[in-house]
Amino acid sequence: MHVPAFGRSLRLPLTLADLRRPGFTAGSPLTLAAAGVDAGGGGELAARPPASGPAAEGHVALTFDDGPHPEGTPQVLDVLAQFHAKATFFLVGEQVTRRPELARRIMAEGHTVALHGYLHRPHPTRRAPVLADDFARGIAAIADATGVEPRLHRPPYGIYSAASLWLARERGLQPLLWSRWGRDWRKVTTPEQIAARVLGALRADDVILLHDADFYSARRSHRRTVAALPEILEALRSARLATVGFA
Repeated sequence: MHVPAFGRSLRLPLTLADLRRPGFTAGSPLTLAAAGVDAGGGGELAARPPASGPAAEGHVALTFDDGPHPEGTPQVLDVLAQFHAKATFFLVGEQVTRRPELARRIMAEGHTVALHGYLHRPHPTRRAPVLADDFARGIAAIADATGVEPRLHRPPYGIYSAASLWLARERGLQPLLWSRWGRDWRKVTTPEQIAARVLGALRADDVILLHDADFYSARRSHRRTVAALPEILEALRSARLATVGFA
């Protein structure tokens, strides 16, 4: 397989509105044109409505990166269950191989498993063959643990190289970044600040980025995320914004 060895990096601020746009695919010019990658073909990704809860006026995607984590992931899952909320977990393959039971629990509780890579390293610093191996190992780790191959992908630090974006497309993976974040990986961020950053100017079709692990961020930062999550979910419920996973 020939992989383009482009050196540029690319950010894709996609939202649910982008994913739901008629005709939008993984090969859409919206995602690929800036990297100079051919935009032909691709499969459309549809949002799945929540299984329960009051009728919503809109939807948001709640996403968590960097797990599974032995403390953070179970605690996040417990809070989500209390609010009947669904989320997407962008898993790191090396962590999945250590804790496959947590990846299975995510699936069993109705959430979506997605790929964050096998190693959590920035794509622009890695050569195309190394990235190709990372994609293959990450997909295999999740599939071995859950029986399901991931369909969504988010690169570490939210930055693609053109080569890694091409590889995601070649693997049939849909890139999904975010439009709101809590900056919850930082040492100085409080639960109140995390909630305020997520909820400020939040609107339907936003994609929210949080973290259920502290492997690649400030120590114990996931505890502040867990503390902020009930306030975030309560605010979403009050605003009649339901969370969605992806079919």
